[in-house]
Amino acid sequence: MKAMRALILTPLLACLAASAALAQSQSGGTSALKGHDSNAPVDVSADRIEVQDRADRAIFAGNVHVVQNELTLDTARLTVAYSNDGGVQIQRLDAAGGVVVKSPSETAKGNFGIYDLNAKLITLIGGVELTRGANRIFGQRLTIDLDSGRAVIDGGPPGVNQSGGRVTGHFTVPKRKGE
Repeated sequence: MKAMRALILTPLLACLAASAALAQSQSGGTSALKGHDSNAPVDVSADRIEVQDRADRAIFAGNVHVVQNELTLDTARLTVAYSNDGGVQIQRLDAAGGVVVKSPSETAKGNFGIYDLNAKLITLIGGVELTRGANRIFGQRLTIDLDSGRAVIDGGPPGVNQSGGRVTGHFTVPKRKGE
């Protein structure tokens, strides 16, 4: 029985290791957002804005488009939390409804998004898809650390989505010489 298990598991593990190595080599092991300047100005446009100055927040609704350097965020609704210490300082962006975050080489999608400018973290939750070229990874939560460029996708609890709580992916394999 152990020999049979080894015969089945060894090729499977080798295939998974090769897929992981391919993903690392194609992505360089980091997100394209590594080193993104979260202190750069943030431009926001929307169909409507409601400022709740006593709560130090502004709510943008309808076709919301956010730009910060080469990062863009599109969503249906965005809540901007800010501090008002001698000038408005944006602390956090909370996005809801078809959130799409783009960099020059990556696109991430989810149902909800949080961009914590102080911690330099972007988190997408629910129906997450991360795309780079023809490579795609699906899960339920994506966290991108803008300092290190490290991107982590979690599958979520079983039964939450079609993948049974697992992370799934589709990776292209380049043609090898001589084939």
